[in-house]
Amino acid sequence: MSAVDPIVARKMLRTLEPYHGWIYFAPEGREAYAELGVTDGRMGYFGSRSAAMGAVSADVVIATFFNFHPDLIRRCIPKVWEITSPADLVAGRLRGADAMLRRIIGDAVDSDEMREAAGLARRAAEACGPEGRPLFAGHSGLGWPTDPHLVLWHAQTLLREYRGDGHIVALTAAGLDGCEALVTHGAAGDVPPETLQRSRAWSDEEWRAAVDRLNARGWVKPDGSFTNEGRARRDEIEHRTDVLAMAPWEAIGEASCTRLRELVRPWSRAIVESGGVESVFASDA
Repeated sequence: MSAVDPIVARKMLRTLEPYHGWIYFAPEGREAYAELGVTDGRMGYFGSRSAAMGAVSADVVIATFFNFHPDLIRRCIPKVWEITSPADLVAGRLRGADAMLRRIIGDAVDSDEMREAAGLARRAAEACGPEGRPLFAGHSGLGWPTDPHLVLWHAQTLLREYRGDGHIVALTAAGLDGCEALVTHGAAGDVPPETLQRSRAWSDEEWRAAVDRLNARGWVKPDGSFTNEGRARRDEIEHRTDVLAMAPWEAIGEASCTRLRELVRPWSRAIVESGGVESVFASDA
């Protein structure tokens, strides 16, 4: 097993995530859920992503998704299980991913490069264990698809949920609740705070209260921007998340990590350039 710098875990996420994550924005996902009677975009998101765990309660989804307003989740879960089954949503999401990828990356789905990438990503995903990783564990219990482009998609599903479960561990260990975690995410500058607040359905009063709590701890200024201490603490959380996400990348080694990023990068770029990022959570809560 080769030693790999933990920063590689973050680089892998940045390159591979669009390949999986666009199913939450692409029309093919919404169309697949609508065929099952799930016409609300947020219900489709919460249902399709949690379905691998079975017909779980709202509280399970609140715990595993972490930073969404609980009332938003309770409007969708368990109602979605009255409309369709978890198994049908899992199958629908895979159909949507297939259609999405064939539309965006075309002939690449049948390429030698795709077969190579799928093999590397599957090796990485199969090196992950389920302990303390509920969303990963649910998805890891699903069967592997046959087509290489869907093997790669499923592998990235596992890899991102494995990392995400670890991220929640790091956030809760730092004493942050879901809204406070979003405030620190917004302060980091990657996503505008207004987008995070709206998409996760926190009210202005709730967001302000989270800023005030973090201000009292010395993490942010009254306007929600980082203090030096807050930035350092967020950096610690991200580093801890990287460390907790290292099992798959240590398993395949740094050279294979580099090769996997090289293979997936053009497909991820094409997916991002296809647009449609805010379609799922565009409406007000």
